[in-house]
Amino acid sequence: MVKPFDEQPGILKVVSGYTGGHTENPTYKEVCSETTGHYEAIQITFDPEVFPYEKLLELYWPQIDPTDPGGQFADRGDSYRTAIFYHNDEQKQLAEASKQQLEESGRFSSPIVTQILPAKPFYEAEEYHQDYYKKNKFRYSMYRRGSGRDRFIKENWKDIGRDEELKKRLTPIQYEVTQNDATEPPFRNEFWNHTEEGIYVDIVSGEPLFSSRDKYDAGCGWPSFTKPINKEEVEENMDVSHNMVRTEVRSKAANSHLGHVFEDGPTEAGGLRYCINSAALRFVPKDKLEEEGYGEYVALFN
Repeated sequence: MVKPFDEQPGILKVVSGYTGGHTENPTYKEVCSETTGHYEAIQITFDPEVFPYEKLLELYWPQIDPTDPGGQFADRGDSYRTAIFYHNDEQKQLAEASKQQLEESGRFSSPIVTQILPAKPFYEAEEYHQDYYKKNKFRYSMYRRGSGRDRFIKENWKDIGRDEELKKRLTPIQYEVTQNDATEPPFRNEFWNHTEEGIYVDIVSGEPLFSSRDKYDAGCGWPSFTKPINKEEVEENMDVSHNMVRTEVRSKAANSHLGHVFEDGPTEAGGLRYCINSAALRFVPKDKLEEEGYGEYVALFN
């Protein structure tokens, strides 16, 4: 639960620990024994002016299965049940309202069993539990995939209205690549040998991603770039699918799957190869940048 909240603007600190039980300063082993009454939890310190409590709730729900009374995915037992611990009446009311909204949405056919509980003393977990997703990237990624968490979130928390709109707007291969992490065939895609000057934008959102100035022929059959236009516009995640360990590239604004980045690119350009699916991109020619609202990128070609 740390990763979704960590490093968001306005989130000052996320600490892993234990709360809701009766044992003081419990150890992980004691909590797992199901004798302490504690839940495994995170404590979030946040700036409500930047990241209000309502946004915490909006971000929380899509990380869990709120209909599971016996734990979460592969983790079973009371200490793995879902709960929101409130610190004042306003938080209680907002949390209960968000739960009711989810119940009334009809997203799930089973009851929402996540409890809304008053906060009790919070005990920090052992140091090796803190920032686990950073310290153990491979095991963390394997857990999310192997436990069924990633699959559940993808299947149950998609924006249904947006999904239907995308199915109408995108071609089948564009939808499968950007929304279901598919890979198009090499040498049989739109931009693998495309050489015109311009920029490549996200097919879903239109956000600028790559420039033809950074494109090169890697011989792999997919468009290859040495870098994004703006590193802040793409996100990189460990991908352990297909019995491989790779670094996936996604667009930040639309969360579109784009492709992967490898460390076998041109040394003189930084050594990276962003191997991107054509189906995730739309090309805007240099002479159409102003017309299509990308005038600030004309300078890339001067």
